[in-house]
Amino acid sequence: MSDQSAAAPPQAAAADSEAECPRCRKPPALCVCAGIVPIDNKVTLMILQHPQEQDRELGTSRLAALHFKHALFKIGLSWPSLSKILGRAAEPQRWAVLYLGSLKAQALLPDREIVVVNRKGNAVEQQEEALRHIEGIVLLDGTWSQAKALWWRNAWMLKCKRIVLAPKRPSRYGRLRREPRRDGLSTIEAAAMLLARLEGKPEIEATLTASFERLLVRYREAHLAEGGRRRH
Repeated sequence: MSDQSAAAPPQAAAADSEAECPRCRKPPALCVCAGIVPIDNKVTLMILQHPQEQDRELGTSRLAALHFKHALFKIGLSWPSLSKILGRAAEPQRWAVLYLGSLKAQALLPDREIVVVNRKGNAVEQQEEALRHIEGIVLLDGTWSQAKALWWRNAWMLKCKRIVLAPKRPSRYGRLRREPRRDGLSTIEAAAMLLARLEGKPEIEATLTASFERLLVRYREAHLAEGGRRRH
């Protein structure tokens, strides 16, 4: 079910074919695709990326999708329905969207890293029951304003469950990329946390985190080398 068909326009792919990995679309120095074995996940991962998201070097959406057999990566602004994206019948009520709302749910349930909220942003009762029957999750990829645009342009998301994250630690991006909120995570970190918890498999988070850390190491090494060349 993995879908990378919207990964890049044909002309762009042809022009950059020698300058980037055909799978993750990153420069060779930053590619960490080698050795990735897709996980046979039960909860489908769907990543919707805003067309203007331009973080080619540090973006993690494509990399996250590569880790799962049942994953879709789409670029666009709006889709008429969840079923149209999936190409099959689907009930939005059995899907969850990583919500862009306030942090008051986390304050109410400080011991939980994943909180299901209602339309008012309040934590719902029976959290475990609300999470139990989720068939897929939707992650919105882009800047904060771009993600909000995706939310408002896709009315079908209002029928999905809403999840907010309360990570115990900040994003591993650190100083490399500033997040607008303290609970902000990279797409691969959010996917890792959600799929690991929903499927009860901590190894999912360990695997994706390892790939992300390899990317960050390569990024730092590449920019350190570039700085050295400039000084000479």
